[in-house]
Amino acid sequence: MSVSINPKLEASWLAVLEEEFKQPYFIEIKKFLLAEKEAGKEIYPPGPLIFNAFNLTPFDKVKVVILGQDPYHGPGQAMGLSFSVPRTVRKPRSLANIYKELLADVNVPIPKHGDLSKWAGQGVLLLNAMLTVEHKKAGSHRKIGWQKFTDGVIKQLSDRKSGIVFMLWGNFAKGKRGLIDESKHLVLTAVHPSPLAGDKFLGNKNFSQANTYLQEQGQEAIDWNVD
Repeated sequence: MSVSINPKLEASWLAVLEEEFKQPYFIEIKKFLLAEKEAGKEIYPPGPLIFNAFNLTPFDKVKVVILGQDPYHGPGQAMGLSFSVPRTVRKPRSLANIYKELLADVNVPIPKHGDLSKWAGQGVLLLNAMLTVEHKKAGSHRKIGWQKFTDGVIKQLSDRKSGIVFMLWGNFAKGKRGLIDESKHLVLTAVHPSPLAGDKFLGNKNFSQANTYLQEQGQEAIDWNVD
């Protein structure tokens, strides 16, 4: 039986990742997702948005990586970009904390919506370590192979490019630090913006630090305003 979740991937990413899609572990991911769909399970994000982060932020344009864990698991929330939700969806509390830090750090007014596509269009890769999740079951696809794929993505970015800012928020994201060559990239860390951490995310100044570094590398700073 043919199994296909192959994306129409942006050309520069396809050149980098084409061989990954042929690997046995990735074939198993496709089989798993198809079986879940046939069993009537609700999987997020919708198929066309699974690789949204890659399509909105070409490999050749990546300047910043913000690493999340897995997609939001509520109806209509996940859009294939870490921490981002469609404009019509209520802002999650983690994103609300990110916005508080934006205001304090770089004086960006708190947006009325949670769509971070504008960041993606400027070279901010909003990457989740797991690209899918089952309805109302956080972390449910943690062991199906996605981390092998996204670890490879991080390694390719580290090896093939220079001058990228990697933002690792929370212990899970910090665990990916070993994949990054810090002699040619900047790694910024903070506690996770989840409300479970209270206000500990606030004051990290990752956004201003990222822009300072990019400008020192001769790159254009990110406009963190999403409106």
